[in-house]
Amino acid sequence: MTARSLRGRRESVDLALAVPLSGPAGMFGPSCEASAELAIEDINAAGGILDRPVRLHPIDAAAPLPELTAHVDRMIGAGLIDGVVGWHLSNARKVITPQTAGRIPYVYTTFYEGGEDSDGVYMVGETPDQQLFPALRWMRAEFGIRRWYIVGNDYIWPRETARATVEFSSESDIDVVGATFVPLGGRDFAAALDLIGSSAAQGVLLFLVGADCAAFNRAFAAAGLDECRIRLGMMIGEDVLYAGGVDSTRGLFTACGYFESVVSPAGMDFGARYADRFGAHAPALNNIGESCYEGLLLFASLAEQARSLDLRAIERTASNATYHGPRGEVRVRGVHTTQPVYLAGADRLDFTVHAELTS
Repeated sequence: MTARSLRGRRESVDLALAVPLSGPAGMFGPSCEASAELAIEDINAAGGILDRPVRLHPIDAAAPLPELTAHVDRMIGAGLIDGVVGWHLSNARKVITPQTAGRIPYVYTTFYEGGEDSDGVYMVGETPDQQLFPALRWMRAEFGIRRWYIVGNDYIWPRETARATVEFSSESDIDVVGATFVPLGGRDFAAALDLIGSSAAQGVLLFLVGADCAAFNRAFAAAGLDECRIRLGMMIGEDVLYAGGVDSTRGLFTACGYFESVVSPAGMDFGARYADRFGAHAPALNNIGESCYEGLLLFASLAEQARSLDLRAIERTASNATYHGPRGEVRVRGVHTTQPVYLAGADRLDFTVHAELTS
């Protein structure tokens, strides 16, 4: 019996939820799982997907890459899952896509470096031209920040985003004056801090992951570099603020498609239901966790629009898929979604939204 026929015999729609449960990005795992759980409850309350209840199968997307590859391949080959949804690092995405391509749909929920075109992959998150570059233009216009130093982890997303930023700067009045990359899980920031301190940089671009970003923010503030330089980070949720501590948040900004502090009926309703569902000790609600809610709504919309879980059927009708979620009305354009992007600054351990960005 083939994997397709095994999937067709099940009475549920089964999805792998690939989120980091360990490593530097592990701090985001609880909010991802909680947001995904709320999404499944909402989807099932509305009748499920194709009139079938939906079940999640969490997997650790921060596991060693060969282990992650084998795990996803086994689940697909055994007909155990109908799709993959999740927030995880680009190095994990690069080993998942060869397993899902041409076999099952895969919804990747995070912002990323751009350029993904694997068969059957749909993207919730923002690309640099939607998120980073408008933020840099806003910083230039509002604060006069022109010269930037890049600090990132040493893997695909920071490296490729840094490359794209240099290309962007060559066509603008923004300069990248230097870059340093540190290993995932690394804590030796001395060289980077010295280079920043001796540079002409007015701002620092942070392409760092979770706990690594929080640790760098503490070191940056302890070195006194926050007195005259701002920071713009792309992977910063409230949990990064908590981990770094209030003293590390001065002059810290980020940009993304969701903030709990955005005043909108859909966003406020989601925040209230999240708090009611998970209580006072709920994982910090942030853009990263919320993206998993969006990803599951997107998967449901794609399947319902096609009236099928088949990749080719979804491909034919994807451009008509739409849903309403915490970010408002979301539509599919190509393999990406359209959504607003906001720029916010840290206000102690919370964010204050300053602007809606335009790409």
